[in-house]
Amino acid sequence: MSKVVIGVFDENDAAERAIHELKAQGFDEEISLVARDSEGGDGGGEGHDLTTGTVTGGALGGVTGLLVGAGALLIPGIGPIVAAGPLAAGLTGVVTGGVAGGLIDYGIPAERGEHFEEQVRQGSILVTLKSSAERVDQAASILREHRARDVETHG
Repeated sequence: MSKVVIGVFDENDAAERAIHELKAQGFDEEISLVARDSEGGDGGGEGHDLTTGTVTGGALGGVTGLLVGAGALLIPGIGPIVAAGPLAAGLTGVVTGGVAGGLIDYGIPAERGEHFEEQVRQGSILVTLKSSAERVDQAASILREHRARDVETHG
């Protein structure tokens, strides 16, 4: 049975290092990323423009390019976001439910989904991954080692 591990990053570099480490440890296709596109919206955390990064090779461009399903979405109440990985596909179908709706469908409880949606609204970067129960502690440790906060496991 798989579990979902989620963490919040305030810095692109920390999220990038965590994703590289997760991939190096074999969590290849399970990793997802959601962040606000500060260039396209009404402001966000400085340095969190992942859309430009994807196009021009900026801070997280290489990482979002390595993750499956990278794309930009317009989420009501948040504005433009960039999502990559398996969670991105889920978000395209629940745009009206926002990030919280996508996280709920991904296995995050509703109240925590709303909390994480607010983190994205504030300009933070979400990194999620699905893991086997045997490897969930390793995944959570990697996120924490790279300065993720609000690291949680669900499912």
